Amino acid sequence: MRTNLWTGTAIIALVAATTAACGNGDDSRAGAVVTSTAASSPSATPDLGTAEEVAGGIDVPWGLAFLPGGDALIAERDGGRILRLTPGSDPRPVAEVPGVAAVGEGGLLGIAVSPEFANDNLVYAYLTADDDNRIIRFRLDGGGDSPEVVFDGIANASYHNGGRIAFGPDGMLYAGTGDAGDTTRSQNPDSPNGKILRLTPDGGPAPGNPTAGSPVYSLGHRNVQGLAWDADDRLFATEFGQNELDEVNLIRPGSNYGWPDVEGEGDTAGGRYTNPLVTWPVRDASPSGMAIAGNTAYVAGLRGERLWTLPLNGDTIGEPVAQLTGTYGRLRTVEVAPDGALWVTTSNTDGRGDVRGGDDRILRFPAPATSG
Repeated sequence: MRTNLWTGTAIIALVAATTAACGNGDDSRAGAVVTSTAASSPSATPDLGTAEEVAGGIDVPWGLAFLPGGDALIAERDGGRILRLTPGSDPRPVAEVPGVAAVGEGGLLGIAVSPEFANDNLVYAYLTADDDNRIIRFRLDGGGDSPEVVFDGIANASYHNGGRIAFGPDGMLYAGTGDAGDTTRSQNPDSPNGKILRLTPDGGPAPGNPTAGSPVYSLGHRNVQGLAWDADDRLFATEFGQNELDEVNLIRPGSNYGWPDVEGEGDTAGGRYTNPLVTWPVRDASPSGMAIAGNTAYVAGLRGERLWTLPLNGDTIGEPVAQLTGTYGRLRTVEVAPDGALWVTTSNTDGRGDVRGGDDRILRFPAPATSG
C-alpha cells in the first residue's frame, strides 16, 4: 500500500467486544432563501412520520456508512471507535482508532466503504490527529495488513475540520475540509484546507482534476461536512456560514465558492465566484450531513435541530421544507441505506446540545412501500 506525500502513521486496534447499547413532520419553511427555483415537486420519499430507533447511547456518532449487505458502520467522534450495526441487533465495536485528537469539533469524523469492498474489505476514515487531519484506510477483517494513511497534512484546529468523505459515482474519493480557523487557506490552491478534494482510492490526486497533480476539486469553502450526488451524478455540498448564512452548493470542478470574501450570495462579476443554490440563517441550519433519495435532498441541521428536505430538479432546488424541528435535537448525519430507508444520527452529546435520555441515537425512516 502506498502513502500520500503528506504521509504519516496510524494504528487501528480491532476489538471483538459487543456493546449494549417516532418523529413528526414540521412544515416550517421560514428562513430559507432559494437562488434558483425548481419547477416540480419531488417524487415519493422516505416516510419521515415513522421513525424507528435502531440504536441509542452512542458517543457522538459522526460518520455513517453502509456495507454491501446492509449493515451500518458508525464512527464515534470522541472515543475513536467504529461500531457495526445490524438492524435488529445491538451495535458492536469492530475497530478502534488510537491517536484520535478529540478536541472541540475534531476527532474520528467521516467514514466511507470502498466501492470494491467485496474484494478488498477496505474502510476509509477521516480523523483529527495531534498534528493534522488525515484520511486512513484499513481492512475491516484485519487481514494482516498494517493500516495506511492515504492522505494527510490537512491543517487541524478545535473547529472547522470538515470531515465528510464519500466515494463518488466515478469511484474517486471525495473529502470536504475546513479552513481550520485560517480563512486564507480557503483561497490558497496549494492548501488542502477549505476545499473539496478528489482523490484516487490510494490517496493521490485523481485524474481529470481541474489542475493536474493537485487534489483540489473546488475551493473557497469555509467548512464542508455534507457531500451527496443525485441520479445524474451532480455533486451537492453543504457549508457552514460564519455569522449569517449557511449554504447548499452545486459543486462544479474548479469552481470557487467565495469564502472568506463572500458568505452566502456575492458578487460573481467576471465569473470569479459561484453562488449557492440555497441559503439559511445560521440559527435555522448549521448544516452537516447530506443525502439524496430520488428527487429529494436531505440536510441534517445542528443548531437548527431539524432535517431540511430540498426538492431537486436538475441544477436547481425548490423551496426547502423543515422537518422534525426540535423533535430529536441536533442532527449530524443523514444517509440512504441500501434498502432505500433514510438513517439519521443525532448529535446531542457533542458538548453543544441538550442531552436527552437515550442520546445519542440512530434513527431509521423507512422507504415507501412498492407494489409488486
